[in-house]
Amino acid sequence: MAENEDILVNVENGVGVVTLNRPKAINSLNHVMVTGLADALTAWEHDDSVRAVLLTGAGERGLCAGGDVIALYHSAKAGDDNARTFWHDEYLLNAHIGRYSKPYVSLMDGIVMGGGVGVGAHGNIRVVTEKTKLGMPEVGIGFIPDVGGTYLLSRAPGLIGLHAALTGAPFSGADAIALGFADHFVPQADLAAFRDLVISDGPDAALAKYAIEPPASELLAQQHWIDQCYAANTVAEILENLRGHEAAEANAAADLIATRSPIALTVTLEAVRRAAKLPTLEDVLTQEFRVSMASHKSHDFVEGIRAQLVDKDRNPQWSPANLSDCTTADVDAYFVSADPDLTF
Repeated sequence: MAENEDILVNVENGVGVVTLNRPKAINSLNHVMVTGLADALTAWEHDDSVRAVLLTGAGERGLCAGGDVIALYHSAKAGDDNARTFWHDEYLLNAHIGRYSKPYVSLMDGIVMGGGVGVGAHGNIRVVTEKTKLGMPEVGIGFIPDVGGTYLLSRAPGLIGLHAALTGAPFSGADAIALGFADHFVPQADLAAFRDLVISDGPDAALAKYAIEPPASELLAQQHWIDQCYAANTVAEILENLRGHEAAEANAAADLIATRSPIALTVTLEAVRRAAKLPTLEDVLTQEFRVSMASHKSHDFVEGIRAQLVDKDRNPQWSPANLSDCTTADVDAYFVSADPDLTF
């Protein structure tokens, strides 16, 4: 396998090892990587010589910083079908990972954002470290959490998932375990040895030797004010609650939310609430596909990526500019059929 390929796939001692291999881009997912991982998982699932899967990212910075949103930006500008194809195949992959029949070990070290959550946090053995920075930062680019993110966010304790969704702020490995995005904590210094032991002796032996009790979750310790502030009906009321709270963290959350796309925030609130009522990951991914396809046609998706990643002026001009200008009809339009919808 050529080392310059975007995804490296091989079998070592009965373990299917997948390395996301775009370290300069913190392994951001492109279509080649999505199809490569999907094809490998399909082949290995019915291959008795493969007993487990191990997902890791090349380089020192993280497993995966998300999807290749610059490509999605160009697709939106051109009005072509590339984004639809990418999301369609990515969400099918997320669902496959969620129901995978063999041990699927994801090493969620360093940065794990957006699409990285999709390939990492639906596995059945999810490992984080003290260096993990996990998050769903979509509202900062005028987008809405996807890749099954709203499934996980809506099932986090209390309203912590809503806090993570609306701020878009990253959280720690300990928080990831508390929120249901991860299962096991391994010190980063032991990660290479953990990986080797998964390959030589299997996941159970590696976990028994290297997994430790995670540190206390800072987010879980703040659940009291989070649950109070985020219980409001609208984003505007949530902001009011946060600004009026004595906790410094609540005021900081308000400042962060105030920089985000008003329509993306409003749709995200609705998406997480609807996801809570949907029974399966597949049902939520079908909803997310609708929302993503609607986002693809929106002003804020193109503008948010432009401001953060293309021109990098960090000064997005959101439209609507204010939460008060986001109507119920605007929000409902994000949840109509993607025609054709995602099917499994």
